[in-house]
Amino acid sequence: MDRITAAEVFVRIAERGSMSAAADALDMSRAMVTRYLAQMEQWAGARLLHRTTRRLSLTEAGEETLVRCRRMLEVAAEMATAASACADEPRGLLRVACAQSLAQDVLAPAVADYLRLHRQAAIDLHIDSRPVNLIEERIDLAIRITNELDPNLIARPLGHCDSVVCASPAYLAAHGVPVGVEDLATHNCLTYSYFGKSLWQFERGSERIAVPVSGNLSANESQVLLAAAIEGAGIAMQPAYSANAPIAQGRLVALLPGFVPQGLGVYGVYASRRQMPVSLRALLDFLAARFADPAHWPPRESSSPARPPGRARARNPTA
Repeated sequence: MDRITAAEVFVRIAERGSMSAAADALDMSRAMVTRYLAQMEQWAGARLLHRTTRRLSLTEAGEETLVRCRRMLEVAAEMATAASACADEPRGLLRVACAQSLAQDVLAPAVADYLRLHRQAAIDLHIDSRPVNLIEERIDLAIRITNELDPNLIARPLGHCDSVVCASPAYLAAHGVPVGVEDLATHNCLTYSYFGKSLWQFERGSERIAVPVSGNLSANESQVLLAAAIEGAGIAMQPAYSANAPIAQGRLVALLPGFVPQGLGVYGVYASRRQMPVSLRALLDFLAARFADPAHWPPRESSSPARPPGRARARNPTA
C-alpha cells in the first residue's frame, strides 16, 4: 500500500467532510478513496471515522491519526529530490495487466518498442481476462477492451478495436453461409464470456441491429474461441487484430458483408491522476500515440460473399 497517498486521502476526507469531496479534490475515483481509507484504518488498527447519512466525523483514533498523517505529509514534502539530467526519463518497474489476445497480438510489440526507447524502464505483464483490483494486486496500469467501462474508474482512451464475424471454410461447407445477421440464430455461435455472450450487435448504415446468438461453446479467452473457429467448431466474433491473419491465410472466412460488428474501445485504467509516476505517464502517452496509428489496429478484412461449394445455407447448426 502507498502509505503517503493513503495519508493524503485521509487528510482530505477529514478536511472536506466527505469521501466524494476528497475524491474530487484529489482527482481520484470514489472507489479508490474508499479503498485507501480502508487501508488506512487497517494500518491504524482502529476505526477512524463516524459515518452518518449527512456527514463524516473523526473518532478519537481518527483525531490522533490525522495529526500523524499531517506530520507524515510535511516530512514527505520536505524531502529533497536529487536533481538529475535524467529526472524526466522513465525508469523503474511498471506492472501492467492485460487480456491474452491483446497482449499477444498488440501489446507485446508495443512494449518491446517502448523498452527499446527507454532503457531504464521495465514492465511486468500480468495476463488475465478478468478485471483486476489495481490496489490489491499492485497493478499500475490495466489495458481493457470494453464498451461498458465502470464510470468510477479513471481511464484514458487509447484506441478502437474493430470486430469481425468469421468461420472456417469447413464449417461453412457443412452448415452453410449466413447471408443476413438473422441467420446467425440458426448457427452454432462461439461466445465470449465477458462480451456479447447472448447478443451480438451490428450496424448497417444508420441502423443498429441486435441479434440473439447461442452455441455449444463459450470461453473467457477470445484466443480459445479463435482456435475453435479455425477447427470448424462454429462462428465467432473476434477482434480484427486476431482474426485478420487466419482470414488472409484462408483458414477463416469473414462473413456478413454490409453488416459492421460492434467494435470496442481500448482504455488504460489506473488508480489516480495525482502524482502520476513519470514512467506511467510516458507509457500511456506512448500507447495513445501508437494506437492512434491505424497500422497498429488492423481493420476488418473484407467479408467475402462467396459461399463454399457443395452446400446451401443450412438451418440446422448441428446437421
